[in-house]
Amino acid sequence: MVKAYCAAIALFLAVVLLPAAYAAADPQWSQLNESQRKVLSPLAAEWDTLRPWQREKMLDIARDYPKMNSAQQDRVQKRLTDWSRMTPFERDNARKKYQQFQSLPPEKQEALRKKWREYQNLPESKRETLRQQHPEFDDVEHLAD
Repeated sequence: MVKAYCAAIALFLAVVLLPAAYAAADPQWSQLNESQRKVLSPLAAEWDTLRPWQREKMLDIARDYPKMNSAQQDRVQKRLTDWSRMTPFERDNARKKYQQFQSLPPEKQEALRKKWREYQNLPESKRETLRQQHPEFDDVEHLAD
């Protein structure tokens, strides 16, 4: 009898408390506070369709945002805006390219970063020529900053 009673209480608590805990960890757009909505505004239209792990990551960004300097904040806003404009296919490709980059040895990562900085310092006309010569790299432009 005691076991049945304990099991019933445990089940009740699980049914009542778990959905509340899940909702707190996975808030809808309307449940975000004003500062979170301001930082994450580029994602407003799609927030409620993001997966829980994506929302959690975005909330971490919003939490850290006030500690960032203005250049870092501008960079976050640009990236969130760029991300919000990407199609699901483009996002998936961006994730894959990021994972590939992260799997490279540190010296290879640094070499690629150096090449990217060199590319960014080229005049726009030269960059356009390179993009025409190598269309396979067009989709990485937005990943650079």
